Amino acid sequence: MEGAISSGPNPRIAVVTGGNKGIGFEVCRQLASHGVAVVLTARDEPRGAEAVEKLRALGLAQVIFHQLDVTDTSSIATLFVFLKTRFGKLDILVNNAAIGGLLVHAGLNKLICRCAQQFAGMDFDQMLEWMVKNVREPVDSAKKGVQTNYYGTKHVTEAVLPLLQSSSEGRIVNVSSLFGLLRLISNEEVRQELNDIDNLTEERLDELLDRFLRDFEADALEARGWPMGCSAYKVAKAAMNAYSRLLSRRHPALRVNCVHPGYVKTGITMNSGVLTPEEGARNVVKVALAPEGGPTGKFFAEDEEASFV
Repeated sequence: MEGAISSGPNPRIAVVTGGNKGIGFEVCRQLASHGVAVVLTARDEPRGAEAVEKLRALGLAQVIFHQLDVTDTSSIATLFVFLKTRFGKLDILVNNAAIGGLLVHAGLNKLICRCAQQFAGMDFDQMLEWMVKNVREPVDSAKKGVQTNYYGTKHVTEAVLPLLQSSSEGRIVNVSSLFGLLRLISNEEVRQELNDIDNLTEERLDELLDRFLRDFEADALEARGWPMGCSAYKVAKAAMNAYSRLLSRRHPALRVNCVHPGYVKTGITMNSGVLTPEEGARNVVKVALAPEGGPTGKFFAEDEEASFV
């Protein structure tokens, strides 16, 4: 689905990963509504193409689709070649693609679909507690979660860095979560290492993630001070936050920030959120379109700058 973006006045170019639904779709819509030319990416080609058609039906012609599996190095390389050939630069990268790394207990999805009032009367904490109790996290799912949510984000980012550096205002927005806050890791040594950006390295991040997965396989998460409940999601997001901070230091000319969009009704939350995808995406887009020279290496919780801890 190429050819829709005009060669007229040079628009800002954005890539959004996981753009075919939920927050990602809304980020694409809102960026395009602000005059940004958007490359909507998704792993599933028919669903990605369908999402672009929906946006074009809304009058947003400056959106095109390109297939991307963030866990596939050849897919990432193909996207890079396309962007370099077609645009020669990239202004905005929104790393939104993520998975929960969880398996839902049998029959739960049908229950949620049948009962629109499943979460009526629950507050934020009660919804989270309900969700954690009704899922399980096998080792294979945890590994896939780390591979997608941390390494997928990192590999896409590293691949397109030259194009972001070719922009006069390159920026990276990593969609994060309150689940990535360091306070959820009770292991003080790990917590301090992830927050010690002056001394932390990407190699050390790899070592910590390897240790986490070994402890997961050994059923030693609680004993070693790792988060319980959605463990891999929490650890991967914490690692992604740390990587974002390292990246902002390595490339001070870029704006690299993390955004918690809020507790949004999406597939990952099993629609147990309190915000709509439109509301959550608005928080992401605000950071993506922040004025030139804005903050970098920061964490935004919904609409406010917040602590990584």
